[in-house]
Amino acid sequence: MPGLIHNHLRTRLLAGVLFSLTMISVRLGAVQEITTDVCVYGGTSGGVIAAVQAARMGKSVALVVVNNHLGGMTSSGLGETDVGSFGNSYIQGMAREFYTRVGRKYGTGAAAFKFEPHVAEAVFNDMVQQAGVTVYTNEYLASVTKSSAQIILITMGNGNIFRARMYIDASYEGDLMARAGVSYTIGRESKNQYGESLNGVRIPDTGGHQFGSVKVDPYVVPNTPASGLLPLVQAAAPGTAGTADQRVQAYNFRMCLTASITNRLPITAPTNYDAARYELLGRYIQAQVAQGKPQTLGAYMTISTMPNGKTDINNKGAISTDFIGQNYNYPEGDYDTRQQIWEAHKNYTRGLFYFLATDPRVPAAVQQKMNSYGLCKDEFADNGGWPYQLYVRESRRMVSDYVLTQSNCLGQIAVPDSIGLAAYTMDSHNCQRCVVNGYAENEGDTEVAIASPYSIPYRVLTPKSAECNNLLVPWCISASHIGYASFRMEPVFMIVAQAAGTAACMAIDDGVTVQNINVGKLQAKLLADRQSIGTSAANTNNKMIILDDTDTTGVQIIGSWTSSAATAGYYGSDYRHDGNTNKGLDSVIFTPSLPQAGSYQVFARWTANANRATNVPIDIICPGHTNTVFVNQTQHGGQWVWLMTTNFNAGSSASVRIRNTGTTDYVVADAVAFATNNVSLP
Repeated sequence: MPGLIHNHLRTRLLAGVLFSLTMISVRLGAVQEITTDVCVYGGTSGGVIAAVQAARMGKSVALVVVNNHLGGMTSSGLGETDVGSFGNSYIQGMAREFYTRVGRKYGTGAAAFKFEPHVAEAVFNDMVQQAGVTVYTNEYLASVTKSSAQIILITMGNGNIFRARMYIDASYEGDLMARAGVSYTIGRESKNQYGESLNGVRIPDTGGHQFGSVKVDPYVVPNTPASGLLPLVQAAAPGTAGTADQRVQAYNFRMCLTASITNRLPITAPTNYDAARYELLGRYIQAQVAQGKPQTLGAYMTISTMPNGKTDINNKGAISTDFIGQNYNYPEGDYDTRQQIWEAHKNYTRGLFYFLATDPRVPAAVQQKMNSYGLCKDEFADNGGWPYQLYVRESRRMVSDYVLTQSNCLGQIAVPDSIGLAAYTMDSHNCQRCVVNGYAENEGDTEVAIASPYSIPYRVLTPKSAECNNLLVPWCISASHIGYASFRMEPVFMIVAQAAGTAACMAIDDGVTVQNINVGKLQAKLLADRQSIGTSAANTNNKMIILDDTDTTGVQIIGSWTSSAATAGYYGSDYRHDGNTNKGLDSVIFTPSLPQAGSYQVFARWTANANRATNVPIDIICPGHTNTVFVNQTQHGGQWVWLMTTNFNAGSSASVRIRNTGTTDYVVADAVAFATNNVSLP
């Protein structure tokens, strides 16, 4: 039955309470054995996308969900989408479809990247129902049965068995991956392991969300170490900068609150609330006041405005919604342990809000603003207004034959098997709060920008072939801590999950393992399904020739072009635009000196903006013929865009010409590239 959701309730967690969802049937029954082509474990945003894509490609799909709601963080309060600093044009394919569907729920035709949780969940429910995906809720993985390197079946805690030809682990924790015997790691590698300057333990009080000049005594009795540490401070030494450890970046809840009196639920104190637990925060506030720092609620949390008077609240500053250091047991914890950590984070957050609303040390303006907010009656209605999903920013990470690292994020490595793009800062939240020189300090925050959107290799989704050959992992990918710190955003999860769903179907159709699919065929399908895969700008083994607009050799500027660096994402030191004038008169001709005759891929690069032309003609000129490609420069900015693959002679007999003929908005000429060793596209 298309769109059927099976709900096997765990009495221990849900106390036997049944619920219903719009257009969802609930069926309880005896232990079942379910056989499908593809089994997706994890009802996250990526899990939904992978399952829907596989179903659209004609496969039978079981979507196995740990809780009873779809969408993970995207439908659990994270409405302020982390798109990065390059705009959202790199978010294409099914991820773009999701955000466009969200926009339609609000009555617009445009993609919406700010939204309410229930709207996001409604879109995910629509997508699985329309694709005919069967969803099984409240299913907790118990064991994995393999034959050699292949998963045969997975068994749930309630005894249900799921057999499939291909499996996709779309969970935040990587439980299926781990139980399948796939290699993984937890925590931070040393900076030397992969040659990453940003990995490993950081110097305390560097990066963002630090105490800085605000010195706070961490001891129960000030200046008395023998009195013990205050709550929220950890006893362990921070460690040596650059060394490895098993600490993971902090988790929190992304809180959807409202100031609407008619839609507001009070934020009450947690059970056994004790203001002394927040003594460190009280001292921090007092120290800030003493230094004359502005006192607003926004100084203690990031408050992003969502539609209909709601918020997405995130961490900000030295002490905020991140429950630093209290998640170390989560990645390897059993379900009871994780539930306890979930509850501890909930109680911490409730207590934090209650402290800010009531404690006499909190300035009146902060108290007043905090008291104006409440939980939303119309969000997470079956959970008392509290988000379903804890923000598990990082858990297990697979270790495969290829590891995504800092060099990938910086665009320094060629990626012949690109399946999509990522574009966020290398962003790790703090990992610990410790004592340094008698004061509390945070450690672990990293916020380092990248130069442009970068390519994600297909290989980071596949385990080592000897370990498992019918499993794809689109979230707990093979990545270092710092590489993952950039990758770990919800739109990227959906981008990669589309590739995972596609690859699973291709592996079935072609009778091969996930490691041996035809990557060119995968890329062609992704492009046909409107995904943006880009390519790498790395000049590996001198097989990629790049010509920039500022080059004095091989570049001819015709007409009136203006140099600019106003929009990020350009190659080199700047780009040129035509000023939206002299139409039909301006062009830039790039003529490479090719080392040898043969087949070359041709790429162009520009900076995207809403004022760009959507029909820019680019001529690929060869002896005897010219091919013209039209590109939309409002999209795909800051990345290498494939134009065509064709044969060239050695030397300088061919060129690429960007012109403004027939265009009605700004035309950009930045750089072109010729490659022999990158993506081979049909």
